[in-house]
Formats: sequence, structure tokens, C-alpha cells
Amino acid sequence: MGTALKRNYILIGLLLSTFLAAIEGTVIGPAGPRIVGDLGGVELLSWVFTAYLLTMAVTTPIFGKISDLYGRKPVFVIGSVLFLAGSLLSGLSQSMEQLILFRAIQGIGAGALTPVTFTIIGDIYSINERAKVQGWISSVWGISSLIGPLLGGYFVDSLNWRWVFGFNVPFGLLSLIFIIKYLKEDIVKRKVKVDISGAVTFTVGVTALLFGLATGGQQLAWNSPLLIGIFVLAAVMLALFFIVEKKAEEPLVPLKLFRIRDIAYSNVASLLASALLIGLTSYLPLWVQGVLGKNATISGLVLAPMSISWMLGSIIGSRWIISRGSRLTSLIGMLIIAVGAGGMAFIHEGTPIYVMLIFNALYGLGFGFSFSVFTIIAQSSVNYNLRGASNALNSFVKSIGQTIAVTVFGTLINLGIVSRTAKGTPSGTQVSQDDINNLLSPEKVHLLPKELWAELKHVLGGSLHTLFIIMAIIAVLGVVSALGLRSKAPEPEEV
Repeated sequence: MGTALKRNYILIGLLLSTFLAAIEGTVIGPAGPRIVGDLGGVELLSWVFTAYLLTMAVTTPIFGKISDLYGRKPVFVIGSVLFLAGSLLSGLSQSMEQLILFRAIQGIGAGALTPVTFTIIGDIYSINERAKVQGWISSVWGISSLIGPLLGGYFVDSLNWRWVFGFNVPFGLLSLIFIIKYLKEDIVKRKVKVDISGAVTFTVGVTALLFGLATGGQQLAWNSPLLIGIFVLAAVMLALFFIVEKKAEEPLVPLKLFRIRDIAYSNVASLLASALLIGLTSYLPLWVQGVLGKNATISGLVLAPMSISWMLGSIIGSRWIISRGSRLTSLIGMLIIAVGAGGMAFIHEGTPIYVMLIFNALYGLGFGFSFSVFTIIAQSSVNYNLRGASNALNSFVKSIGQTIAVTVFGTLINLGIVSRTAKGTPSGTQVSQDDINNLLSPEKVHLLPKELWAELKHVLGGSLHTLFIIMAIIAVLGVVSALGLRSKAPEPEEV
């Protein structure tokens, strides 16, 4: 079989893998409130996202380094198997705790799958070809992200939320078959020292930090000795991690990558943009369903314009980076994001759905421009021996941005609801946790007295409005970070 044909089959496998990841990202948002209604535990809802993102963040650098040392193919296979197993188990969950555990397994798989997909593209295509391939990847992302909310909303409303974890499995299996059969690698075996110390200090440090942020002010008081101890542990372990990485023979995260200007600034911008992405996809459905009282299908439709415009922005952005450089292309993207985020900060309960569709479309267009630049920078700024680590670093920064954001955002919303209902509603009605669970579940909203629902939706709306203002501020910081990129297209540098 010819090389070109093999590359086509490999690309199909990677496109299917991207489809799987896109479906995963867009289905869960509309299903979140329904999961709470079925399993309860609204205080744990953020951990359905956090567990996935945390394990993905922790394992991404590990798998990225392994792919540089032992090849991309075994990492892709391991990631696919873990991701699919976690997805199936998530659909079988009988409690919120089980769902969180299985989402963590799914996240480990994603930690291997996501970065190595872009690394393989960087290996088998030149930088000029990558612009075209990035367009294909973005097209699949856009199409699947459009289909995902619609299918997810339909399954949630018509069947059961458990279906949202199962219908991506056939695509994952087909992707796995193509990569196993057609991806051939010539890896030069060499004696290496695995950075176990880096992996341990990083895992403990990040886990402690995110656990502290998630439980602070809720399960644990901010001034409790236990919570303070958790934050101290996080600070000590992360400090040790940076010390270990500077001395490691094969560091888990090669800190020298930050000497490359484009990589340094693009990762800062990626972190901020990823925080905005998770905030939008996680909490806009909460606004549509909990504040406006619409169903999951409508909340999925509200996210759909972002998917379409993302595809358009990525196709344009991946081509502009060659002709117009990194700075201008990403700056345009971040400015468009800032406009969309600014618009969302002014929505209220009377805002028409079509206005939210416009702001979402702007968000998507900006994400398409920006993320395509950040991905090509990660692929093209280093040579083969660091490409896996570079792509893993970019994926890690995105996932850690989403993990911290969803944890902090979830904490802010919970604190907002608690503070607004501590003395009951304006009419004096006491609010229980079950009342809040019902508010977040479309099929149970009718269980609330009409007067109570009218008051509670204002409570939820006020908390979400504060969050949207914070997101607008983050978008402005993203614009500033994009100014640090070089004006020319990325090219490999020695570090």
C-alpha cells in the first residue's frame, strides 16, 4: 500500500478520534442538569467535569513524554482503550460518586489520546500541509460539536442521559483499528530514566490544589486547618516539582520549552481561552434550563452556533498563520472572543435566545482562530524529539485551565446560591438542597411551587451573571497575552 494511502487512513483514524473528543465535550453540558435530577448531589456536579479534567491534566504530560520515548502508537492505543472503557462505565453509573470515578478513568484515556493525535499530525505532515489538515480536523470538530448537543439533548429528553456516554464508542473502535493497522513507526530504542519524581510531585500537587479549591467554602471552611494544610501541601509539592524538573534527565515537562517565545505566550493564552470554553459549555446550559426553564434540547441548540463558527474560524486561522503570522491571527481570535464574552456579561432573564446565539457564534469564531494557532505553534516550534512533549504541554495547559476554571466557577456559583438563600427567599420561604436539585432538573422543575421557582431562578440567574462578568475580564486578559506572540509563522527552534 502506498505511503499517501496509508497517511489517508491514519488521518481518517485521527479524524474519528477528534470526532469522539468533540462529541464528548458537547454532550455532557446539556446532560448535566438531568444527571443531577437522577443521581442527586448537585454539590458534586462540578466534579463530573473536574474529575475528567483533573486526570486528563495529570496524565497528559506523562503520556506526551512516553510518546517521545516509546512512540505515538502505543500511547494512542492505551488512551483509546481507557477512554472507551471509562465512557461505557460512566453510562452504567448508579451514583454520582461512581460517575465521578468512571469519568476520572475516561480522563486518563483522554490524557493519552488528545495530545498524541496532534503529535502524529506534526510527524507525518509538513507545516504547510498542517494548515489544510487542521482545517479538516476543525471541520470534523465543528460538525460533531453541532451534532453532539442535538443528539445529547434528544437522548436526554427522549431516552436517558446514560445514552450520551455510549454512542461515541463505535467511532472510537474504528479509529483504533485504523491507527493499529496503518501507523508504522521506527523508534530508536535507548536507555532512559523515567521521571517518576516529577510525576508524583506533579500529581499530588495539582490534585491537592484542585481538591482544596473545590471543597473550600462548601465541605470545608476557608479557615479550617485541614483546608489550609491541603493548600500548603499543594504549594510544597508544586515547588518540589519545578525543582525536580530542572534537574531531571528526561523531565516530565521540559521547562526549557518556555524559552521559546511563541510557546510561552501561546500557552498563557490557551489557558485563559480554555477557561472561557469550559465556563461557556458548562454553565450556559444551566442558564437556559435553570433560569429560562427550557429543556436540554434547547440548551444544546444554543451551543450549536459556536460549533459552526469554530469550524469557520479554524479553517481561516490555520491558513492565516502561514501568510500573516502567529500574533495577528491569534489576536483577531482573542478580540472576537472578548466581544462575545462582553456580550454575555450583559444578558438577563429577558434576553432573547437569538441574542445568545450571536454571542456564542462570536465565541466559536474566536476559539477557531486562536486554538488553531496554538496547536500549529506546538507542532511546528520544535523537532521530533520534543514534539510529543510540546503538544502534551499545550494540551496540558488547556486541560489545567479548564480544570481550575470549572472548579473555581462551580465554587463561585454554589457560594452565590448559598449566600442568596441563607435567610430564605425574599418572601421568607426556606430553600433546601432538594429544591436546588429540582431547579437544575428540567423534568422536576414542575415539582417546585410556581412562586418558589420564580424566586429561585432569580437566585441562580444572579450567580451565573456574576460568573459571566468574570469570564469577560478573563477574555480581556487573553487579548493582552496574545500580544506577546511573534509576528511570523512558527518554525522549529533548538532549546
